[in-house]
Amino acid sequence: MHWLPFALLTALSLSTADTLSKIALRDTDDTVIAWVREGYALPFLALVFLFIPVPSLDPTFWKALAALLPLEITALILYMKAIRLSPLSLCIPFMALSPVFIIIIAFIFLGERPGIIGVAGIMMIAAGAYMLNASASRYGVLGPIKAIAKEPGAVLMTVVALIYSITSTLGKVAIEHSSPLFFGFFYPLVLTSGLTVYAGARGRLKGVAAFPLRFLLIGLFTATMVISHFMALSRTQVAYMISVKRTSLIFSVIYGKIVFNEERIRERLLGSVIMVAGVVLIVLFQNP
Repeated sequence: MHWLPFALLTALSLSTADTLSKIALRDTDDTVIAWVREGYALPFLALVFLFIPVPSLDPTFWKALAALLPLEITALILYMKAIRLSPLSLCIPFMALSPVFIIIIAFIFLGERPGIIGVAGIMMIAAGAYMLNASASRYGVLGPIKAIAKEPGAVLMTVVALIYSITSTLGKVAIEHSSPLFFGFFYPLVLTSGLTVYAGARGRLKGVAAFPLRFLLIGLFTATMVISHFMALSRTQVAYMISVKRTSLIFSVIYGKIVFNEERIRERLLGSVIMVAGVVLIVLFQNP
């Protein structure tokens, strides 16, 4: 079980980076923090990247990378916008919808039917999402659903989860035509390059130097998340590691209370726990 501390560190680092990003968004905009998340992680990741062998990269790798880049930039900008607009404890849990979308996409385009466990996982995630706004049930059984629809961050994070369900497939292609370790450390460099072009076109590039120490801290936790992610993967199966990594949703809810004094934490914590349990069912037991 020596992989478990690294997986938990991955989850905690991700939720910490989200929390620090939300704080920083009080003084700057989504595009700047999207760049900061990747760009300020590079100095830390570069130290590790020096020791990673570069595999042979074929045209399929570069095609997958080209398809990934605009989707990832869009998802990251929307991610930042979501955590700026809505409570952390309410929008981050919707990232649990990503495996649901993967199952739905596989069913629509490949005709793959989810197994009983997969259906149970989907139902648990749906129930957890409902519980995030359980107090709204006083307005009727559809109250929690209507409350979610009115929360911009929740809606945006649902879109992000959908995009990530697509990029996860493209990412697998890129990894198969390179190596997991190389791709994990090379991709942030490519993503930063794309974000530099985007931020420059919007006249936001100067903003990435506005608060260097604060931004460097965000980069440190982002880099820690990437490094611990691969340390865990090198010691256990992907399904186990991803299952533990999704506890970041729970950490985010806790941060929401401690750092931002967000309301209705009990119902959101319960909802997040149910959603994580649903993700675990899908990731560990869903038939491919």
